[in-house]
Amino acid sequence: MSSAAMAGSTTSPPPPNRSSLLRPLTLVLPLLLSVLAASFLYQDDSFSPLPLPMDALAGPPVAAPFVLGDMRKNSEFFHLEGCLGPEDVAYDDSQKVVYTGCEDGWIRKAGVEDLVPEKWVNTGGRPLGLMLGLHGEVIVADTLLGLLNVTKDGKVEVLTGEAEGVKFKLTDAADVAADGTIYFTDATHKYSLRDCSLDILEGRPNGRFLSYDPVTKETKVLVRDIYFANGVVVSPDQEFVVYCETVMNRCKKYYISGEKKGTVGNFIDHLPGMPDNIRYDGEGHYWIAIPVGRAAAWDLALGSPFLRRILGNLEKHSLRPRIESNSGVFVVDLKGNPVAHYYDPSFSMISSGTKIGNQVYCGSPSNPYIVRMNLTGLLPGGSSSA
Repeated sequence: MSSAAMAGSTTSPPPPNRSSLLRPLTLVLPLLLSVLAASFLYQDDSFSPLPLPMDALAGPPVAAPFVLGDMRKNSEFFHLEGCLGPEDVAYDDSQKVVYTGCEDGWIRKAGVEDLVPEKWVNTGGRPLGLMLGLHGEVIVADTLLGLLNVTKDGKVEVLTGEAEGVKFKLTDAADVAADGTIYFTDATHKYSLRDCSLDILEGRPNGRFLSYDPVTKETKVLVRDIYFANGVVVSPDQEFVVYCETVMNRCKKYYISGEKKGTVGNFIDHLPGMPDNIRYDGEGHYWIAIPVGRAAAWDLALGSPFLRRILGNLEKHSLRPRIESNSGVFVVDLKGNPVAHYYDPSFSMISSGTKIGNQVYCGSPSNPYIVRMNLTGLLPGGSSSA
């Protein structure tokens, strides 16, 4: 696609997605589920959700001092030709290009300004989280293959695909510490990406947070029993690594140095939705993607294994109402204090937010485009420039 054609594709946003059109269903969801329950509840006795730790989920979401609830108005939509599901966006400052992984296995790269994509490397799997390594390589969390290293000249190497004899089922996100250690997540060791909604609905902590040492080639499980382990980022002072726990609407931190080394602490609880990827912007802020915002229907389902069992069986028959909405990005400072919240009721499945200059680039595991939001006048702290 030419630059002109690409530019033309951003002149008007796409029509509201199905999530926004189906939002009225949230008002009648309990009735809808009751009607369908008799048909689907007992079709699969193997799917048996557990109660979630509701004490950790209870309470209102945290509020940010700055809120933009119509993010769509400040955004452009870049449709990447041939690319469905550009889940994450990694930036290479030396080349002024971004990388993103697509459903067809291709990692595409594009100039940061025009976002005209070109095929770079096909992993042979499904690349999700991407991160630039210490020497210009791209570290890839590939949901089918595991943790990958892609060299500058495009050579793909599988670093690790299992830990403690358990193969990764949904390698999700990664980041690299200053000493070269790669920290990453296996969102669930039970379900694939295609069925990941079932993992969330089942309410079992199937996720793991891990590390890979490129010198010793050793893979370690650092934290087990995570409710869908997701985004990963190393703190700029190299004291801890933040990982997102999607189902629990929170982010935790694992200490990698100091007196607390090897322990887990809280980073931020009660996010206004389920967190996905998390990025550090180099300017004192973390950007947490929220693919599914808080909604009464989701809160109701999370508190009820009975309803989640119904939703799970509906999901298997592709009949679950799509109630995801209010997607966007949530910004916090280095200590996890809320700073800003950008979202839109019509948005769903925003899975990453990468700040580059005065723009934030948002990926998605299911949409066919990258959303680029202009932050002029909207940056945390009231700044109007990068």
